[in-house]
Amino acid sequence: MLIIRPIRASDYDALYKVAVESGHGFTSLPVNEELLRSKIARAEASFSKQVEKPFDEGYLMVLEDLKTNEVVGTCGIEAAVGMEDAFYHYRLGTEVYHSKQISVRNEVETLTLCHDYTGAAELCTLFLNKDYRRGYNGRMLSRSRFLFLAQHEQRFGSTVIAEMRGVSDEKGDSPFYEWLQDHFLGIDFVEADYLSGLGKKAFMAEMMPRSPIHVCLLPKKAQKVIGEVHRNTKPALKLLQAEGFKFRNYVDIFDGGPTVECALNDIRSVQLSRELTVTIGKMPHADHQYIIANTLLADYRATAAKVKVSDKHDKVTLSPELAEALKVANGDNIRVLEL
Repeated sequence: MLIIRPIRASDYDALYKVAVESGHGFTSLPVNEELLRSKIARAEASFSKQVEKPFDEGYLMVLEDLKTNEVVGTCGIEAAVGMEDAFYHYRLGTEVYHSKQISVRNEVETLTLCHDYTGAAELCTLFLNKDYRRGYNGRMLSRSRFLFLAQHEQRFGSTVIAEMRGVSDEKGDSPFYEWLQDHFLGIDFVEADYLSGLGKKAFMAEMMPRSPIHVCLLPKKAQKVIGEVHRNTKPALKLLQAEGFKFRNYVDIFDGGPTVECALNDIRSVQLSRELTVTIGKMPHADHQYIIANTLLADYRATAAKVKVSDKHDKVTLSPELAEALKVANGDNIRVLEL
């Protein structure tokens, strides 16, 4: 059985392995011991913290194979980005140039540095070991976060965003970043991405162009990848689009990848998830697979299983094994979402 649970200090070695395997462009997990241990400690504190309104909490979870006790994936949610560290994007806009005298009108795309998503919740740190990328595993790992959002809505910003990895090559070089490196920053993409992941973002405010950038003046290869996703990220983008996430003309400042957004209460899986009461016993035959999550916080657990769910009542039967894995007892509530 695969179970999703909050990360803990003993998961450090597994998290370090994920950071190495995820490669360039996975900014939320730089290969850095101090930062990774700090992320784990922050997550542990967030899961146990009393929250009146979202601030800078981070909920990092792991996917564990209970047969081997091996961590095989991660997923996370930031409660409200930009509350302590600046959270930068480029906003794609349009400037209009018009002259009656010469009868010419031009519309020119621009990129403007902004902090417009400050306070939004963010889906992040989604990674699944390649040996487990089969069946419903990836979908379960990603969509389980929507059950957590639905259950603990008050802990998150009302808008939920996801930054999609932009186009880069096997070496980690980004065609969008090249012009920025040549004319402004002077450091390569991998180093800039790494520093950003460490939270060392002062160089952005100091060195990034402050005035709107005219897209037409960028190299053609840089223009071409604005708003485009890395080939490995396309399935994740399709999944989010099916949930109601849309591109609103915000892109990453380093690789030009799109950021998509949706109001928390408009997310399809948030709306479709149901809270049911548990009965422990022999599970009846079921044809449909569900994501199942308990309603706890520090002891949060989620998994996928075939269970019998009826539209006519709000009860569901779980086997003793499944109930134990989910840390629920008779009469407890769970939240379910059909896969």
